[in-house]
Formats: sequence, C-alpha cells, structure tokens
Amino acid sequence: MKITIIENELYLAQSISTKLNQAGYETEVYSSIKEAMGKSTGDAYLLSTNLPGQSFNPLITKYKDKIIILMVSYINNDTVSAPLKLGANDYIVKPFMIEELQRKIEHYREYQTLRKYKNLYKEYNEYLLQDIQTDDDIDKISTPLVILTNYVKLIDKLAFEYAKLKDRVLIFVPLNSKEWKTKIENANPKHILYISDLQTLKKTEREQLFELLKHREFIISTTSEVETPYKSIEINTDNKLYDQNEILTIDDYVKFIVNNFQYQFPDTELSKKLGISRKSLWEKRKKYGIFKKK
Repeated sequence: MKITIIENELYLAQSISTKLNQAGYETEVYSSIKEAMGKSTGDAYLLSTNLPGQSFNPLITKYKDKIIILMVSYINNDTVSAPLKLGANDYIVKPFMIEELQRKIEHYREYQTLRKYKNLYKEYNEYLLQDIQTDDDIDKISTPLVILTNYVKLIDKLAFEYAKLKDRVLIFVPLNSKEWKTKIENANPKHILYISDLQTLKKTEREQLFELLKHREFIISTTSEVETPYKSIEINTDNKLYDQNEILTIDDYVKFIVNNFQYQFPDTELSKKLGISRKSLWEKRKKYGIFKKK
C-alpha cells in the first residue's frame, strides 16, 4: 500500500515516512497541494490542514474515492468538519503515535475492501436475477412470512427487493447448510432473515427453527406445503428460468420455451425446435393459457 504524505514541516513528514516504511508501507512526500495533485499516486493520503496559503479542498475532491486522513493541530470547522463533509475519511491530532495512525489506515483499508466486495456481490446478484419478474406488490408484504413457491429464485428476488424497499439488512440462511442454527442465533435481531429450503427439514428440526425465530422478522421459502405457526402465502410462476440440476416435466419445459422464445422465432421455427407441429403448438398455447401478442 502506497501512502502520500502532504506536510510542509519537512522533519515531521520525513519522520512519519520513515516509521511507515518500517511498518511495511511505501510512501511519498509532498510539501504542496499543487505538486501532490500533479504527481502523487498514493492509495491513501495523509493531509496536513496547516498549509499556509494553500487550499486542500481540491485535493480532497479529486481523491475522495481513496483514503484521506487529516493531520490537524487543532479541531474546528475549517480543519475537520468541512473537510469531512467534502469527502475526507477521518482525522488525527498532532502530535500522534504512529500506531494510532496505522490503526486508522488499516481500518479504512479494510472498509474500502469490504465496500468493493459488497458492490461486486450486489451487481452480480442483480445480474443473476435480472430476468426474473416479481409481479406481487412488494410494499404489501409484511414479515414474518412463509412463502410456498414452484420457483425459489422468484422468492430470492422478492426478498432482496423487500429489503431494499425497507432499507434493511438481509441475512441469508439456507436450511440445507449444517450451520443454519448457529447463523440464526448469531444474526443481529435488527436484521431480516431470509431463510430458504424449509422443505428439507424434518418435523423436529422445523420445530427447533420456529422456536429460534420467535420475535424475529423473516421470509421463508419452501417448495412443499409445510404446516407453520406463521402467515403463509403462495407465489408461483409459469415463466421459470431453470437450473442445470433441475429436471422439468415435459409440460413445464414446453411452457418455458414458448414463454421465453415465442417473440424471437416464428411459430414454424419454434414448433420445429420443439419437435411438434404448428397445430400442436397452437393447442399447447391454448392449454397453458399462453397467448402471443401481435
């Protein structure tokens, strides 16, 4: 990790640089904002707020996506409050122990890494669920809730959209995992639990689950009818995207193909790909209640 030090007191800058080098960091030192903005390549910035005749606001604006720690001699609006609002991460009061500075650097380094992973997983999850449509009114759903479905990914998306709408943290607990009890016990009671695969539990295990869930907010998905002490609803779809490990019935497969490809291919080609006649395709549309809009 490379740290840019911007400090006009040369002795102090060199002292900080040497100690950070000894701790395993790469450093570079600048005495002016202008020079740092033109040449610096740091991952983190240690910025002195005592730079006579120099405005450090442009540097904070330019590098606000990186770690910026202010080095201040005293605390007021100009040295701390305003720069923090502009995008700086934190401040440390001179004189300071180098260990205290390291703790701040590593804290924000870890924070930035976690934020990047969060954004990555969020984008990937949205990509995986982008073709799944939730027609139910999310704002009318209330927890706790058990949902019977023929397509678990539909409830996956519904749960994520519900948490986003309510601005709440969602904790995912798959019941086919050996650690599900521990995960529920350790979960923050302020967060919503999204629990999948209820159908995989035996009756005694379900009783244990419902005991753990007392006074908790949750959404549970199941693909089989299960007796529960909580409110249950059923949400199904004919427009399923299926996984490689899922075996569909012939009817489900035909419905899937017709629903997803009827506007990409003319009926002659679609029926040929399904290995049936155009008349048979028309009959199956009528049977399944699938009508092609012109």
